[in-house]
Amino acid sequence: MFFNPTVLQIGSHAFGLIDVIEIVLGLLFFLLIVTLVLAWRAQSGRRAERADAQARTIELEVRLAELSGAMNQFSNQAQNQQAVLQTTLDERLAAVTHRVGQGLADQSQRTAESLGQLHERLAVIDVAQNNLVALSNEMLTLKDILSNKQTRGAFGQGRMEAIISDGLHSKAYEFQASLSNGTRPDCIITLPDSRLKLVIDAKFPLEAYNDMKEAVDEVSAQEAITRLKSDVMKHVKDISEKYLIGGETHETAIMFVPSESIYVELNERFEDVIQRAHRAHIILASPNVLMLLIQTMQAIVRDAAMREQAGVIQAEVVKLLEDVNRMNERVGKLRQHFAQTAGDLDQLSTSTDKIIRRANKIESLELEEIQAVAPKPRLIK
Repeated sequence: MFFNPTVLQIGSHAFGLIDVIEIVLGLLFFLLIVTLVLAWRAQSGRRAERADAQARTIELEVRLAELSGAMNQFSNQAQNQQAVLQTTLDERLAAVTHRVGQGLADQSQRTAESLGQLHERLAVIDVAQNNLVALSNEMLTLKDILSNKQTRGAFGQGRMEAIISDGLHSKAYEFQASLSNGTRPDCIITLPDSRLKLVIDAKFPLEAYNDMKEAVDEVSAQEAITRLKSDVMKHVKDISEKYLIGGETHETAIMFVPSESIYVELNERFEDVIQRAHRAHIILASPNVLMLLIQTMQAIVRDAAMREQAGVIQAEVVKLLEDVNRMNERVGKLRQHFAQTAGDLDQLSTSTDKIIRRANKIESLELEEIQAVAPKPRLIK
């Protein structure tokens, strides 16, 4: 028997050395078996994992190949699209460059045209400015003229002479002619069918009118109005006393006022002055009114000339009627000649018809004779 001393006491059960060794060996064997099982399972799991990993690797390689193909295709498409895009961009850039160049050229041309037009307009403006300067100088000259009584009177007389000379024949008027009393009005007009002469005299009451327009208060305005009325009535009185001569001049004379504004002011605000002038047989006339009077006189002169020429016109009409009657007689003779000629033509046509009928008859007779003389055809038996 083996020696088996007790080495472990658990409760009431005692374990000897051999028992303990057996237990330990059993445990070690169990652990070995468990280790082997676990190792086998682990090796089986690793094989499965390696198979899975290999399958995954193959799948990954396939997917990488597909991805590589897709990437290559995408790269090719990207290159193609880049080339198309580059071509499109080049074309668009060229078109834009062309349009920009054309636009710049057009804009340059329009700018040049605008500059040319601007230069033309500047030239016109320069001319207009020069005209304004000249007009300004003329206005200053006109102002200087109107500020002097003598030059103002000459200006009014010049306007009157221009209107009359433009509207009447030179034989119908006379400037600065002398009357029987030794006075010399500005113009005398000879009326047709009358030995009386119409007197026209120019007056220019400008100073009192300007004072009235430039008055700053009621007192100065009233003084200017009073002076304007006095000046106008003085001119009316002078014309009435100097130029209205019985049996020589017309009973009414015309006072020419060279300014439309003064004439309108007198008619609108100084009716009493106009009425007093009418009672003195003086008619005030502005340039427009004088032009209308001259046109009326021109019509009167034309009618008088027509009446003077009425006898001559009547004689010419009588001669014209004689020529028309003579031409009518000659037309009648020509019509008779044409009628006789038409009769002769009808007779000639009748003779021609007879000749044609006889010729046809002769032709038919010759044809019959030829048929009679010609031998009859013999029949061959």
